[in-house]
Amino acid sequence: MTGVRVVSLKVDGPQTIPADGGYHIVCFPYTSESHDPWGMHEPVQPDGNTVTSWKTDDRSGLIWPSVAGWGTLTSLIYWEPGDYDELRDRYVRDPLGVYDSTATEHRPPSPGIQCFHKSHEMFVRPDVPIALLVAQDAGTARKLTLAEFKLAIHPVEEA
Repeated sequence: MTGVRVVSLKVDGPQTIPADGGYHIVCFPYTSESHDPWGMHEPVQPDGNTVTSWKTDDRSGLIWPSVAGWGTLTSLIYWEPGDYDELRDRYVRDPLGVYDSTATEHRPPSPGIQCFHKSHEMFVRPDVPIALLVAQDAGTARKLTLAEFKLAIHPVEEA
């Protein structure tokens, strides 16, 4: 097993996030905007489920690592201007199953549009999907205007 494996997802259309205080999976389309030569973000998923609408199915936010290894996660998140007290984001292993979050950040807003970049490293495995989750506490639902989610895997032999 040699070489880094990369998946790069992007959505640049608005995605509405409720003002319910809970975390929500950022969904990504299956388009040419993405780079996925190792099939880590496919509508037909390794657990047998199939995504029929990326905009409404949380499963469209899952990355299924193609090999075990040391993963570098990177994301870019743009929120529309709003009456936020706090904006939150995190990476989650198995977000639809045994939820394991990491790299959780809570941020106060700045004037205007809210733009954030984050990165984190962790071990990844093919049987455990990963997602980017966000939350906001404005008085009403608000929109993500751009999001990117990337995983670079440095393969390692499993013990």
